[in-house]
Amino acid sequence: MPRKVTRKSLIKRLDTIFSLYIRLRDADKNGFCTCITCKKKYHYKELDAGHFLSRRHFSVRYDTENVYSQCRYCNRYNAGQQYIYSIELEKKESGLPKRLLEKSKKTVKLSNDDLISLINRYKEFVKLMENN
Repeated sequence: MPRKVTRKSLIKRLDTIFSLYIRLRDADKNGFCTCITCKKKYHYKELDAGHFLSRRHFSVRYDTENVYSQCRYCNRYNAGQQYIYSIELEKKESGLPKRLLEKSKKTVKLSNDDLISLINRYKEFVKLMENN
């Protein structure tokens, strides 16, 4: 009897493919990205997909405007450098940090079907990016 796919395992799969998508999106043709906060260059495999607003906020967890390539030091050991991150987002689009903050306050409950749909969407994006 096949094992039932759990919500937790779907979220983990989506987190993994979404992270890869973000890092590939931000990479140059040689696979290098610039950390959004410290501006150092790293190969995309050495970076995290750093969230401006925490992943605990499902309304922005998979929002591509809330997530950029970030070095592991800034993301994991410097609490994401949130203040610097907000300045960089403001440079990208005026009012973006505030808009994301407002969006993060909304309650979002993704169904298992929603999660599967997002997994498939980002798998397709990654496949296209890796082929180019």
